[in-house]
Parts: sequence; C-alpha cells; structure tokens
Amino acid sequence: METVRISRKFQVVIPRSAREGLHLRPGQRLSVFVYDGRLEFVPIRPIREMR
Repeated sequence: METVRISRKFQVVIPRSAREGLHLRPGQRLSVFVYDGRLEFVPIRPIREMR
C-alpha cells in the first residue's frame, strides 16, 4: 500500500505503480465515489475499449 498527500489545492498524485497497473493516461477521467468513509477513484473507459 502506498500513501499520498493532499496538496494545498486539494490535488493528489496517483502513484506510478497504480497508474501503470491500471493503464491510466494523462487527461483520462475518473469517477469519484465516497463509500463507507473512503474515497474511490474508478477509471472511466471509453466505449471503444469495452468492445
């Protein structure tokens, strides 16, 4: 498990291992959920990737 810090602008940096493991790209959108006292970020995949 890795930890991140919230910046003064409320930004976080997604650790490299998570970015690479989920194949995230700059500019990609994520859905954000608050669930059971935690934040969950879920990548939004373009429809063409779902085919």
